[in-house]
Amino acid sequence: MKRRLGILLTHPIQYYVPWFRHLAGRMDIEVFYMHRQDAKGQAAAGFGVEFTWDLPLLEGYSSRWLKNIAKQPTLRSFWGCDVPEISQIVDKEKFDAFLIFGWNYKGSQQAIRACWRKNIPVLMRGDSHLKTKRPLWISLPKYPVYKFFLPKLFHLYVGQRNKEYLMHYGVPEKRLFFVPHFIDNTFFSRAIEDKNPSIKIRRDLGIPEDAFVYLFVGKFISKKRPEDFIRACLQLFSSEKNVHAILVGDGPLRQPLQDLVQSYSNKIHFARFRNQTEMPHFYAASNALVLPSDAGETWGLVVNEAFACGIPAIVSDAVGCAPDMIEEEKTGCTFPLGNAKSLAERMSALRVLCETQPQIIRRDLEEKNSYYSIEKATQALQNALEIILAKG
Repeated sequence: MKRRLGILLTHPIQYYVPWFRHLAGRMDIEVFYMHRQDAKGQAAAGFGVEFTWDLPLLEGYSSRWLKNIAKQPTLRSFWGCDVPEISQIVDKEKFDAFLIFGWNYKGSQQAIRACWRKNIPVLMRGDSHLKTKRPLWISLPKYPVYKFFLPKLFHLYVGQRNKEYLMHYGVPEKRLFFVPHFIDNTFFSRAIEDKNPSIKIRRDLGIPEDAFVYLFVGKFISKKRPEDFIRACLQLFSSEKNVHAILVGDGPLRQPLQDLVQSYSNKIHFARFRNQTEMPHFYAASNALVLPSDAGETWGLVVNEAFACGIPAIVSDAVGCAPDMIEEEKTGCTFPLGNAKSLAERMSALRVLCETQPQIIRRDLEEKNSYYSIEKATQALQNALEIILAKG
């Protein structure tokens, strides 16, 4: 018997849509969206440019837009998603369970309360972790609230640090289910089968075919710490030959970053924001990804993307996925947050590994990403539902 699962999300997100399509073939799902994020909203979210994703986000699964009655609809405030009709929908529909992605919007709370009234189990999926630093005036008052509320939900934790976070707030082991974080591995791996686009990227940027290229992908905002990446590259240029760097993204820090590298514009290349269908080719045009973010990077799905395209990653030890995705000198390496000198050393060491053991690294990347996949996440979700519903 197919389980009927309701799903609540703020807006269509490119990472989750492939999962919804996959789930639609295995259970009866309906996805409810609370907020229509437009091109201006994407720019305000830190992307730095107005755009819409170049992939269909509403096809292949059942979805419904909820009426957001917030005075100022936004994703930047608890009150920005107010969808009282979700209560009537939960009352009317016969859901076996309900999945939410976070609980920090009024609409999420409306759905949770409606499910509790109907004795429908609520599963939450998130990736928060304890390394995220907040001022005491925020963290101290929230502790008793989180300790009271989070244990009442079932949790689909995505990795080691996320599990530690939930246990810190008193969630019992029996309410924790590992459902790995993932991207659409097939989309990225298939997209790089054609080598011509990545060759063209190097040619257009003036990068030699035999150069070793480090890649940064992300918004140019403070938590991503792109300046650490650039400073590490500048150190490498003084000791290593035929090294280049590509930065894909945009944001408020772009101009200061470009000013910083004026004398190295032939080696550090700003490729601006790129949409989803272009991204695999930038990974394929590079040799290693660098993610220097602080703990605000609660996972770092660009690491999954890089692995799917066959390149390893160097991440700061504050990045959420570090203990799960990075096996030192196999799938990449870690470095102390903010230490550009240490980052440069890791970059140099990883280059040696990539050039001397390319087949071994590719095998390790494929093995890791096969575990963090849509298929594994779907099976884990199905198993969790059966356990939860069997216990009533």
